[in-house]
Formats: sequence, structure tokens, C-alpha cells
Amino acid sequence: MSAIESGSVTRQPQPAVVDQVEQGSIGEELGFEPGDQLMSINGVRPRDLIDYRYLCVSEELHLEVRDASGELHQVDLEKDADDGLGLGFTEALFDGLRQCNNHCPFCFIDQQPPGHRHSLYLKDDDYRLSFLYGSYLTLTNLTEADWQRIDQQRLSPLYVSVHATEPKLRERLLVNPRAGLLMQQLSWFGERDLQVHAQVVVCPGLNDGAALERSLRDLASHGRGDWPAVLSAAVVPVGLTRFRPPDDGLVPVSPACARTVIDQVEILQQEFQQSLGTRFAWLSDEWYLIAGLPLPPRLDYEDLPQQENGVGTIRAFLEALDDATRTLPERVDQPRRCSWVVGRIVASALRPVTDRLCAIHGLEVQLLGLPSPYWGQDQVVTGLLTGEDLLKGLDGLDLGDELLLPSVMLRQGQPVFLDDVTLEQLQESLPVPVRIVHGAADIVAAALGSD
Repeated sequence: MSAIESGSVTRQPQPAVVDQVEQGSIGEELGFEPGDQLMSINGVRPRDLIDYRYLCVSEELHLEVRDASGELHQVDLEKDADDGLGLGFTEALFDGLRQCNNHCPFCFIDQQPPGHRHSLYLKDDDYRLSFLYGSYLTLTNLTEADWQRIDQQRLSPLYVSVHATEPKLRERLLVNPRAGLLMQQLSWFGERDLQVHAQVVVCPGLNDGAALERSLRDLASHGRGDWPAVLSAAVVPVGLTRFRPPDDGLVPVSPACARTVIDQVEILQQEFQQSLGTRFAWLSDEWYLIAGLPLPPRLDYEDLPQQENGVGTIRAFLEALDDATRTLPERVDQPRRCSWVVGRIVASALRPVTDRLCAIHGLEVQLLGLPSPYWGQDQVVTGLLTGEDLLKGLDGLDLGDELLLPSVMLRQGQPVFLDDVTLEQLQESLPVPVRIVHGAADIVAAALGSD
């Protein structure tokens, strides 16, 4: 077995089930409908959305399709190479999810209570989802064939959970002997001009201090040249819930710890700026909020390479809110009172915006920064608030005319919270209507009462 190989069973792909057909697309012209099954393209059964996209590049396609009644159809067509079929599917992976083979004590999936929907307990460690959607993987469960495919199809950049670069420490953190191969794997990426974004989840007393400095310096050693193997590194605080085992040895990040980590990483940022031409390593916004310190200015985040990982997310949101509130009316036509719910950890950063809105004559916006009794966290980000947290935190409060609820609390595309409480159940318990808001401009418009 090579240094980058691990065992895995290859599964036969299932047909790709059509979920959506884009209006005016080739797929619509061919008569595709939701529920149809795409069996093969030019005789090849796609394993996932990546294969589907690669196969569709061909100008001549032979499609095998099974419709909802079970009838098989053979479809031949010619098209331009850059024309897609306009099909969306129920799943991105047609041969199943590659689950994690590690046993990290700080894994958030393992810190959830039992009894909820199955998808909450799936431990994703799939390189395809990393390429498609930016989810993080550890590289510990890849087969030789997987590495060959990453190379052949140029699946780059990937997003890699590092946690530590010292082999023995990473093996201990992931509870996996294959975890110690990381630096060899990063060299493999560099030799092929493939790239990754890295993250380190800091567990106080385990991989902070000298271990954190070594990890960031090791990653930065692969961040040199015109085509660096490591593009960026995010430093994220460990998230702990009340459902974790009581004897796991983990401790939460304290304000003092947060300030220490901030000082340490900011010094390294200055060094990397000189040697690499970029700050390279960034702290997620939570560090500053936990420490009670102001967020760095927007330019410090450069092009926001790790925004989806919470690095600069709040800063970018504040910037968008500034833009959305740059021109405000002096008054509203009808007196209006509304409430805006966020996680407690971000409330202080958002108060200047609500003060700006409340300066409008006739408008009162109540900002409610809630804790999460469900997770056992007082300082929690908005996206982790559950239905139970809202039911408890809003009980008995005067919410005004309407409740503004950020969409990040809900499962994507479905009106369900992380704890399986539905939006309908929440609405039934509240005396005011709930309005789901998406992004800064929508929040401001909703506060003003615009449709």
C-alpha cells in the first residue's frame, strides 16, 4: 500500500434521479421530467455529479434514460461542447457518500443527541463533495484509484482538515494511523500542481501553542511559488456541546485563550505576508468575538479565501449591511416594531446596524441575541440556533409586529431546524408572523416593512 492509499469498497453507481429541469434547456427540449433516471452517458454510468459534467462535455451524446413508469429510452443528440443538459439531480453522489473513518473526539457529528433525522449523523469525508461544495475532508480514506482520479480530473482545490501536521499528534487527534501521512500527501498535491485550502480546529491543551505554530509553518512551507499546493489555512475554535462524553478531555475556548491564539496567529500573518506575499493563515471571526475584540478590517481578509469557514463572514456581512443602510428614509409610512433573532455571539457586532435602523422615525428593531440551551452553549453563532432554542428564548417576549428569522438556521431548501423542529411548529407557538430573511439587503428591507 502506498503512502497515500487506504482501503475502500467501490460501490456500483445508482441511476442519477432527475430533480429539476432548467427551463429552456436541452433537457427540457428532450422531454426530461423530475423522477426520470439517467442510466448512462455514452455507455458510462456516472458515479457522481463530477462524472456527469465531464461526460456531458462531449458534443455527441448517447443517453440511456428510464422514465418514471420504468420504460427505457435511448436518446442521441448533438450539441456544443460547453452546453449542459440543464438537469439537476436529487443527489450529487450516485454511488453513495464516503463516510469518515476517523474518531476525532471533537467531531461535531458525534456531539449530537440521538433520535433525529438520519442525515444529521452522516460523517462526510468525501473528496467529491469537497471539490463540488467546499466541505472539508481529512484524506485518510482515499484509495489509490481516488488519488488517480483527483489527478486525472484535476479535482482542485480541495478543502482539507489538518488540525496538526506533526504526524503522531495528528494520528492521536484523528485516532487513525493513516492521519500521519499528511505532509507526504501535501507534497503529492504540489508535485501535480493541485491545490488545497486547509483548516486547523484548535483544541486548547492539545494542538494549540507550539503545535499550532508548527502546523501553520508546515502548511506555509507548501504555500510558496507560482502554484502553491496550500492556498490558505483557517484557524477555527473547537465547538463543544453538552452531548459530548464527559471524560473526553476537551475544554472550550476561553476569552483568555482566544486572545493568546489571536496574538500568536497575527504575528505569523505578518511573517507570512513578508515571505509569501499573503497573510496565508486566518482566524475565524469567532476568535475575536470570544475575546471581546473588534474584527479586523475588511482588507485584512484579502479575497476571503475561507469565508465559508467563518473567516471574514461576519466582517463581509457587516460590510453588506453598511451598504444596505447607506441610504435610509427619515421615517416609515406606518409605525413598525419588529424583532431580529441572531446567535448571542454576534449580537454585539450587529448592534450598530440596529441602532441605525432605530434612528428612523416610527421604526423600532429589537435585536435578540439568543444562547443555545439545546447545545449547552451561551455564545453561539446564528446558524446553530435550533427550534428548541427559539421556542425557549422567545417565550413571553414582546416581538412587535413581525419576527425576522435568518435563513441560515434552516436546513437548506426545507423549513426544518437542526433539531427537527419545523418552521410551522415555531410559527404556531408565536403570536406574530415569522419572516425568513436572506442576506443583508433582505434584512434591511424586511425591517423597513418592504415586500
